[in-house]
Amino acid sequence: MKSVYICFSTDILHNGHLNILKKAEQLGEVTVGILTDEAIASYKHYPLLPLEERKAMFESLKGVHRVVVQESLDYTDILHQLKPDIVVHGDDWLVGYQANIRQKVIETLKEWDGELVEYPYTVTPTEETLSALDQLLSLPETRRSRLKKLLSYKPCLSAMEAHDGLTGLIVEKTRVETPNGTRQFDAIWVSSLCDSTAKGKPDIELVDMTSRLNTIEEIMEVTTKPIVLDGDTGGQIEHFVYNVQTMERLGVSAVIIEDKKGLKKNSLFGTGAGQVQDDIEAFCQKIAAGKNAQKSKDFMIIARCESLILGMGQEDALKRCHAYVKAGADGIMIHSVQKTPDEIFAFCQAFRKDDPKTPIVVVPTTYNTTTEEELAAHGINMVIHANHLIRSAFPAMQKTAQTILAHGRSYEVNDMCMSIKEILGLLPNQ
Repeated sequence: MKSVYICFSTDILHNGHLNILKKAEQLGEVTVGILTDEAIASYKHYPLLPLEERKAMFESLKGVHRVVVQESLDYTDILHQLKPDIVVHGDDWLVGYQANIRQKVIETLKEWDGELVEYPYTVTPTEETLSALDQLLSLPETRRSRLKKLLSYKPCLSAMEAHDGLTGLIVEKTRVETPNGTRQFDAIWVSSLCDSTAKGKPDIELVDMTSRLNTIEEIMEVTTKPIVLDGDTGGQIEHFVYNVQTMERLGVSAVIIEDKKGLKKNSLFGTGAGQVQDDIEAFCQKIAAGKNAQKSKDFMIIARCESLILGMGQEDALKRCHAYVKAGADGIMIHSVQKTPDEIFAFCQAFRKDDPKTPIVVVPTTYNTTTEEELAAHGINMVIHANHLIRSAFPAMQKTAQTILAHGRSYEVNDMCMSIKEILGLLPNQ
């Protein structure tokens, strides 16, 4: 009997899966490969079912001889291990980024005269079903844990700011097809700058935590992605402890607090803003108090270091960040206003010599010619695009308003605006 190999990333079984398995069974003894959670998250949506549950699901199916784990989207390693006579796949990978994977399968099978058999892809309402199931990921206890899991799945996460429900939907739903698969944002950054600006107020911690939490709830109602909150300085320790528990209950995945004290001013003003850095010991006490207050192991407190912003140098930044990790910080954010990433790369190289594991977060607003891939290559685990939706929205809205005033009518702005139908299509339950 010939050996047959077929690989799935399946969260839920539908007729298309069962039909192709029946066809594979007619060709020989079937081995099913199951992609790891990490492999799925690298190109598709967050896996709704963990690897072990998906593996058990296929092990229970009639006609499946055995189930193995495929570690990568690339079939090369597993094919060399199994040397199947036949590989079965749907014809959906003839185009798009999977075409390269398909070609490598063909070349690998040639080594032992193996054969690729393809069947027409079965179109089912899977996406609608997955969309409904995906809503379960918006529940606080499941959303909260996703950031930590994604950090372990992917080398570098991409987060985009949102400041209300509509921008949250944009971050949630925006996807682009690339040669390496579908790209989408991994998390939502709720920035104090954007939240304050959207309310017409200065970024000086004037918007209180109650208002900030209302914004988070607006975003959470219509999204499922993990939320990372800009916590400014964290405020008084007694307040921070209470707010940590509130954020946990809501389902926030992480809060980032910066090591400054006094009236908060935006870091992009650098040394000219008269900012004062907190004492290491005092900031460590705040981190430790927050960690001691949280109820779950999933919630993350990330310490933001302003040493490079304030001209204190790499040694001060390293001293502080290692102390913050020792105090319990789940990650560190290193900030810079330089036009190049050189000082960030130098910091990461030095930090990683003593700490290879703690997640490093950056906000490359000023050194934005650097790609996420380049940042990941230097040991960075999360890139936050911190204010781009509000910065792009303001000039667009201002131009629309000016054009209507200039012409005394709205006809001239038709091409600047989405249709009402498109807007409604973004909204849930429309």
